[in-house]
Amino acid sequence: MEVAVVKEGKHGILGLGAEDAIVRVEPLASAPENMDDMAKEVLETLLARMGVTASVDCQTKPPVGDGEGVITLDVTGDDLGILIGRRGQTLSSLQYVVRLIVAHQTQARVPVVIDVEGYKQRRYEALQALAQRMAEQVKTRGRPFTLEPMLAYERRIIHLALADDPDVTTESVGEGETRKVVIMPREQ
Repeated sequence: MEVAVVKEGKHGILGLGAEDAIVRVEPLASAPENMDDMAKEVLETLLARMGVTASVDCQTKPPVGDGEGVITLDVTGDDLGILIGRRGQTLSSLQYVVRLIVAHQTQARVPVVIDVEGYKQRRYEALQALAQRMAEQVKTRGRPFTLEPMLAYERRIIHLALADDPDVTTESVGEGETRKVVIMPREQ
């Protein structure tokens, strides 16, 4: 939003003679149509400067409801584990940097998702399976189980996977990078 003060307000004396300010608020120009091309170019440039040989495929998913479309960049190539990093932290950081650069260039919030060789989909499925296995252990033992520290989107996958389970509940505990999910028996 662009905010412009048309007329300054007055405080008055003890509230007497006070006047409201007049302010004009206008939305910034909409994001450029070629945002997906821009995001792809930014990622390709970063990969080239990192010395990583890979190709980038870009897909834009249409907006859902009043939301925004999501730009999905899929990176393919040989030996791209370096882009994923430990527990996906490098991939998460790369995605953050690309979002920042594109948002700065377009002056708009840009939802960009980067995936490397289908890593995020495999991780999603593995986390759902882990959630179900640990929930079964919690049910049989009757004691809470604490998972390893996870990124926010990974914790969300665990919470959503067990949200409808009538026998267990989940809770995030900890601070920052040490935040973990605890799976607990639901009190009857």
